[in-house]
Amino acid sequence: MTLPNCFQCIHYYITHDPQRPYGCRALGFKSRTNPARVVFLSSGLHCQLFSAKQRPEEPSDKSRTA
Repeated sequence: MTLPNCFQCIHYYITHDPQRPYGCRALGFKSRTNPARVVFLSSGLHCQLFSAKQRPEEPSDKSRTA
């Protein structure tokens, strides 16, 4: 069982609620554990709304100045 990594999802966020520190904006809930795990345990399916974050491209060495 390999669940999506919520840390790499655009919908994942950290809440200010100490009782439920992890949240999913796409599904609209906060939880004590990884949101993908909650989805899997409640539905038996992997998260269908996982969307990977786009990493910014690193500038090439030619664009750097000394």
